[in-house]
Amino acid sequence: MKKRVIEGIEVSRGSGNVFADLDLPDAETLQIKTGLVIEIRRAIRQQGLTQQAAATRMGLTQPKVSSMMRGDFSNVSERKLMECLNRLGYDIEIKVRPASARIGHLMLALP
Repeated sequence: MKKRVIEGIEVSRGSGNVFADLDLPDAETLQIKTGLVIEIRRAIRQQGLTQQAAATRMGLTQPKVSSMMRGDFSNVSERKLMECLNRLGYDIEIKVRPASARIGHLMLALP
């Protein structure tokens, strides 16, 4: 990453994945899960659901939904998050294509 100094502070342009920029393990997975949770939050808000009603629709407990809304989704798999979106009326499409690099990566594309 290219670094520069602005008003005495060293800054660098992010990679587009804050988790990778922080050198966290499984950065791509964390970014995907975050995107899915953002969509779940948006769907709950748009549909005017309470946490209890959302929990019932998604097949979760209300405390798990509460944790998710606060950003704690470490104990929920990507698969379960996708299932939650399905239950909230969303389609999910997984697209596989050859990578431009030797090793591919995961990416979440939202409309």
